[in-house]
Amino acid sequence: MAARRRKGADKTAGPAWPPYPRAWVIDGAGYPDVLGFAPDDPSYAERLDAVRSCGLTAVVATAVVIGTTGYRYDETRFDAAKKLLADWRAAIDRHPDLLMFANRRDDLERARRERKIGVIVAFQGADPVGEDLDKIAAYRALGVGVIQLTHNLRNLVGDGSLEPGNAGLSNFGRALVERLNAERVVVDLAHGAQRTMREGILASKQPVVISHSGCRALSDTPRLVHDAELKLMADRGGVVGIIFWPYLTERGQQTADDVIRHIDHAIKVCGEDHVGIGTDLAVAPEKITPQFRAENVKSIQGAINVGVFAPDRGTDTTLFPPDLNMARRFDVLAAKLAAHGYGDARIEKILGGNFARVFGDIWG
Repeated sequence: MAARRRKGADKTAGPAWPPYPRAWVIDGAGYPDVLGFAPDDPSYAERLDAVRSCGLTAVVATAVVIGTTGYRYDETRFDAAKKLLADWRAAIDRHPDLLMFANRRDDLERARRERKIGVIVAFQGADPVGEDLDKIAAYRALGVGVIQLTHNLRNLVGDGSLEPGNAGLSNFGRALVERLNAERVVVDLAHGAQRTMREGILASKQPVVISHSGCRALSDTPRLVHDAELKLMADRGGVVGIIFWPYLTERGQQTADDVIRHIDHAIKVCGEDHVGIGTDLAVAPEKITPQFRAENVKSIQGAINVGVFAPDRGTDTTLFPPDLNMARRFDVLAAKLAAHGYGDARIEKILGGNFARVFGDIWG
């Protein structure tokens, strides 16, 4: 029996990749827009329609993100995280036919079966834990399923990708990884410096993910991963999610071809069971208006100023590949992968099957 379409999807056009309606489709780093917008926002209905039509099984959504200038942890962060999660729960409760929290294997299976989107709560950077490892159990009880060790800068755990020292994990970081394993929280090494990634992989007794990154062999930027760490991660059962951001090229606008180029290389290094997608984008596509272009220039220039992008990165570059700027971008990418010669089984692993396996095994 064919899987039913989500309400709000295009009723006239079929999927670009025929198996898409029944596939595992998990964004390892994304954002269902309606979590952060009030129902009376003028863009809410359009964003909701995009979420309804995207076809995702689940999305790893960041509840706390660390800025590029860093900050010092204090107890108010715990209260702020709890409030944000409560706000998200209220947003999810407004659309029980579409959204649900997911932090167990059964949740993922239910989301796929009922054609809902499982919202997987994640932290980018372990800073909300502070120095109190007991906070991990508290966050797990609140629904957090993934915790990234670092963001771009150094924290108590280790060095992020923009730190020149590349100092790796601290003793506290090793203790934190051990506690994440014990609480069955997925360890995410995205944004880590090279040593932080390697030492995090080795410290974890469970597979790790690198939720949104790419292959540094193809684009020599600190946010991407060297082949040695990709292989080590894969050898220990983990998954890397290929990002959609401009990191995929050293200059110029990235496109779907660049996403596929990094998928190709990651599969060559890791094998097809250890590669996924982590777009680092909201679900709703961007409208290319004069206002968007002006704001985009400021955003890219700001990222250049703090070292996220190289100084010669064009400020007209968008964070998304223009040819994947649609709600059903995973479906379109799947069709492109099929045209590239990938078989259906391999495509489904990349779209979300690999993330589903690792998340389910760790969460139980």
